[in-house]
This record gives sequence, C-alpha cells and structure tokens, in this order.
Amino acid sequence: MTAVYAVTLSLLGGALAMTIVRLLRGPTSFDRIMAVDVLAVLLVSGIAVHVAAQNDPANATLLVVIAVLGFVGSVTAARLAGEREDGG
Repeated sequence: MTAVYAVTLSLLGGALAMTIVRLLRGPTSFDRIMAVDVLAVLLVSGIAVHVAAQNDPANATLLVVIAVLGFVGSVTAARLAGEREDGG
C-alpha cells in the first residue's frame, strides 16, 4: 500500500504544481478563484491520503475545517468578482 500512497501523493503534487501555475498566470480573476478552490481541494485530498497512510484520524478535523474554509472563500470571492464585473 505504500506504493499506492506514494503514487497518489506524487499525482497530487503534479496537480498542485499545475494549479499554482494557473493561479499565477490567470489570466482572469475567475481563473485565479478557481485555482484557489482547486488548491483547497488538493490540500484536503493530500491530508486525507496522509491520514489514510498513517492510519491516524487526528487530522480528520483539519480536513473539515479546510474544506469549509475553501468553500466559503471561493463562494465569497466569486460573488465579489461577479459584482465587480456587473459594475455594482
């Protein structure tokens, strides 16, 4: 199972690198908002893989907190960006 975890974490690392490129390059604010949302999902996924690999549920609460913060942050940022494009 160690190889499975290593492959999973390396794939998540690759996705993280590509998402950071999208976050830095944009070109629109919606692209950056989506990149931040994907980063939150990748972070939650990485922590979940770590929890499963270590068989230690102590970080399970951290998963919920990061997921909720990522969701609320993305919704708020998208709403603000939408209001700016509408001019209001």
